[in-house]
Amino acid sequence: MTKRSLAFAFSVLFCVLGACSAPAPAPDTATQLDTWIADLADDAMEGRGPGTAGDVMARQYIADVMAGMGLEPAAADGSWEQPFDIVGIDAAVPETWTFHSSGGDSVEFAFWDEFIAHSGVQSEQAAIENAELVFVGYGIQAPEYGWDDYGDADLAGKVLVMMNNDPDWDPDLFEGDRRLYYGRWTYKYESAAAQGAVGAIIIHTTPSAGYPFQVVQTSWTGPQFELPAEGEPRTQINAWLTEEASRRLFALAGVDYDATLESARSADFVPVPLGLSTSLSLTNTVTSEQTANVLGALPGSDPELADEWIVFTAHHDHIGISPDESLEDRIYNGALDNAAGVAQVLAIAGELAAQKPGPSRSMLFALVGAEEQGLLGSEYYAAHPTVPPGKMAANINYDGGNQWGRTRDVTYIGYGKSSLDAVVEAAAAEQGRSVLPDQFPDRGFFYRSDQLNFARIGVPAIYLDNGTDFIDRPEGWGHEQLEAWTENIYHQVSDEYSGDWNLEGMVDDVELGLACARAISENPELPAWNPGDEFEAARLAALAAVAGE
Repeated sequence: MTKRSLAFAFSVLFCVLGACSAPAPAPDTATQLDTWIADLADDAMEGRGPGTAGDVMARQYIADVMAGMGLEPAAADGSWEQPFDIVGIDAAVPETWTFHSSGGDSVEFAFWDEFIAHSGVQSEQAAIENAELVFVGYGIQAPEYGWDDYGDADLAGKVLVMMNNDPDWDPDLFEGDRRLYYGRWTYKYESAAAQGAVGAIIIHTTPSAGYPFQVVQTSWTGPQFELPAEGEPRTQINAWLTEEASRRLFALAGVDYDATLESARSADFVPVPLGLSTSLSLTNTVTSEQTANVLGALPGSDPELADEWIVFTAHHDHIGISPDESLEDRIYNGALDNAAGVAQVLAIAGELAAQKPGPSRSMLFALVGAEEQGLLGSEYYAAHPTVPPGKMAANINYDGGNQWGRTRDVTYIGYGKSSLDAVVEAAAAEQGRSVLPDQFPDRGFFYRSDQLNFARIGVPAIYLDNGTDFIDRPEGWGHEQLEAWTENIYHQVSDEYSGDWNLEGMVDDVELGLACARAISENPELPAWNPGDEFEAARLAALAAVAGE
């Protein structure tokens, strides 16, 4: 631990014990961002793993900053925190996993290098016993697109092998290269469980996942956290298999890998029994932890609109500390992911709190927990909202940030889905910037951050991300930086803060969020999903629930 980290650890400890208040905010946004990112990503925060001492420190720090701005605590009990329980499952995975053919041959894969497995159940044992393997294509049932990979197949008790992503080669089929929720790993495991399967294996490729296998290794090992189970169907074991290992698996089955995957690119596909079986047993250490969403409110100034809310979100958690004791640096500091997002929301909160008169609509600043474990904090909030969904005007989410400088554009994830398009476009135009849709639509970013859970309860939601056309940089430079960051830093211990970051572009993105909030706040009309959007029905139901209030 550095001297700065040691000193900071003592200062945070005193804050947690109530002996001090948060640092007074600096007079300019860049300095504020610098301070908040550096503090939240400091080694003293221990990677902000859910339920850890570092998590408690980070939450207290955020609450102290909010209090210093004059925000009001916004949890249902009048405090700053909305606590929720999480179940931690730390699976002891065997070093190898063996698959057998009916002819007596077998293939063995090595944990970490070739497969990653984790428990699907919240119990001390998870097991697959001599279960048959079936290839199920994409593992998707989407009647609205005329697509059903399962058909009438009886898949109870089977292990389902499936591809990542969703059908992406035809813009008229699903939504072309824009990944939908059907393409997310969460949906894959959920759909396998709904079929009664005991296990699910996703074939990993970097193009289909949107990230290298290293991200799977770091994200799905060590304790995995979930909200407590409520009786929903579950597989016993969920896993990832590298592409090379998957080819060997199909070879054992005597099945042409490329041809079989190609056959799954048809709506006429039917599941393919592989003639293989496998067993695997995991011993789980099951713990119960508690983390919390930190909620601060700024009441609206217009009596006619103050009961409607604009919700800003960013997740305060990260991965914590690596279980690998051989590493010199074991702390996943999560500077860009997502100390930067928290800092941007805090900067927006401070600006709006200082505005006189304040915004017409009320503002809720929700710094949510356990996002890295599957958007758990926002999922819990969406299930236990402190504001009725029909009274939420919009959700604006920050996940990550721009550390490389100013851009001529801004990336708006969720573009084309709601009337918020016009709001973002107008605000960006005032900055002299253009608005771009998701620059990596195949990675499904709309379904990978906390705005998803607000969209699911009907709230028009957007995720503002940094642009790629950097001023005074050659064409393509921005894409190169983002790709390099994903490859070399995302979910690694190298996601650390440096005073060398150029925060000018992040400041622009803060100002953009402010402009959007002000525009939404002063418009008497509520934002709406576009007709036919996947979340429109949820919005109409939410509005109907509060009609007449």
